[in-house]
Amino acid sequence: MDEGNRRSNIQTGMNVAIVLKKDQRSGKLTEGRVKDILTNSATHPHGIKVRLQDGQVGRVKKVISKN
Repeated sequence: MDEGNRRSNIQTGMNVAIVLKKDQRSGKLTEGRVKDILTNSATHPHGIKVRLQDGQVGRVKKVISKN
């Protein structure tokens, strides 16, 4: 399972790459810092949904840095 699919791998303040809803077809990644974790379940097949500090919401595809 990919690191972005597991809630335990993601914490607020981490730098992550997410796919926004509008970019799901293209797979374009948007980087930012996690403000809120929106997915309540422990895992999600498409990635844990988060809100970035700038307000954008998407699913985590990869963790860039832990701080």
